Parts: sequence; C-alpha cells; structure tokens
Amino acid sequence: MKTVRDLEIGSTATVVKLHGEGAVKRRIMDMGITKGVTLTVRKVAPLGDPIEITVRNYELSIRKADAEMIEVE
Repeated sequence: MKTVRDLEIGSTATVVKLHGEGAVKRRIMDMGITKGVTLTVRKVAPLGDPIEITVRNYELSIRKADAEMIEVE
C-alpha cells in the first residue's frame, strides 16, 4: 500500500482509498481529498511534518498521520 507520505517531492498521484474512521475521515474529505482526485506533493518540512500538497488547484498542509491514511497509486 502506497500513501501520500511515501511520495517524493514533485510527484503526482491519484487517491485510491481513504483509511481511517469517523471524524478523521470526514475531515480529510472536507479538505477536498476524495477518491479519484489527483494530488501533487509540493514541499515536505525538514522533519517530515507537515507535508504540503496541491489538490483541486489549492495548496494544503497535512500532518504525517493524515498523509498515512490517504492511499494513492
């Protein structure tokens, strides 16, 4: 299983599945990250947290824990 956290800077991927349950999954979906959407990794902080991605033409910073819940291909 490949997640957003595994992606290199500048790489693009498509969301396959969102893991997690309840409020956490809902929060990720509310940010525009849904199945089938394409995202690009823009930056990663020096210690790896947070990760900045471009999704639906806007920049979004997500935590490592959230990035691990987003399965991509």
